[in-house]
Amino acid sequence: MTGRPEAPAATAVVTGASSGIGRAVAERLVATGWRVVGLDRAAGALPQTAVYQHRIVDLADVAQAEDAAAALAGGGCTALVHAAGIMRDDADAATRRTAGAALWQLHVGAAAALAAGLAPGMPDGRGRIVFLSSRAADGRAGRALYAASKSALAGLARSLAAGLVRRGITVNVVAPAAVDTPQLRDPARAAAAVRLPPLGRLIAPSEVAATVAFLLEPEAGAITGQTVYQCGGASLAGALPAAASLERAEDEA
Repeated sequence: MTGRPEAPAATAVVTGASSGIGRAVAERLVATGWRVVGLDRAAGALPQTAVYQHRIVDLADVAQAEDAAAALAGGGCTALVHAAGIMRDDADAATRRTAGAALWQLHVGAAAALAAGLAPGMPDGRGRIVFLSSRAADGRAGRALYAASKSALAGLARSLAAGLVRRGITVNVVAPAAVDTPQLRDPARAAAAVRLPPLGRLIAPSEVAATVAFLLEPEAGAITGQTVYQCGGASLAGALPAAASLERAEDEA
């Protein structure tokens, strides 16, 4: 496996490309021969080059997300990686007041809009879609609305995968636990304490990017409709030695 797409002109659209997991994915893909179009509400962290183009768009805004999908449709995109996301706990006033509308739009609405716009133009047998979810999608006290928005990505991915499987286009989800990104230091999530998973450290963005990159490879063509948990052992609560505390096993991004 070379880590490169089949054709030099293969293009991936990566959301959340200015920081965190999205940036790590964009950097890895550019380094391994992809052309990348990065989408983010912030300015690009990577320089604009022949292989990386950045577009400023707030995918939490319905109109902007739909416009971005329309602008990219028909552009011959091979892959979509939707990594844009925010974490808000249930104590956040705006999140509570709107029943998590911003979380839903950014995590689910934007993913659906971009997939609908890009999938028709993806090459049969080679198209790839990956959504970034969270270990918290399985449920976490105090993060019900966030968890609901992330959990919905699994249903969205499986539904899209079922509709695209005969074209050989795969749709999968990667769900990490706590990843060492600037989002962990966002003041808006100060009430949501971060605990280390049983692995004993935070997950590196580059580790998640490596998993995503594999799912974009030709060799991953038989994997579709799946959620890959990259959680540092956080899913192993029932199998951990008695000395290991459950709270170390229940950390999510």
